[in-house]
Amino acid sequence: MAGTFELFADEDSRIRFRLVAPDGTVLAVSGQYPDKYQAAAAIEDVRECAGTGLISDLAPAPNLARTRTPKRPHHVRPRLAGKANSLGAA
Repeated sequence: MAGTFELFADEDSRIRFRLVAPDGTVLAVSGQYPDKYQAAAAIEDVRECAGTGLISDLAPAPNLARTRTPKRPHHVRPRLAGKANSLGAA
């Protein structure tokens, strides 16, 4: 199901629009426009290019040094195959 574009006046009495998902989540908010006609023209531009727009990742890479591998608790020991205390060599 498609979202809805809503025109509204911001705190500066300038016209903006927002794209709202069917569940009410605000997906995007525009910049300011001097009137409804220019805001409506911008909505048409968004409709035209949004479906075909590529994703450009400008976000920094995650800091992998902060990610830790979980360690096994000290009381857990691996089981050895064969005889107790055997290294598997005969």
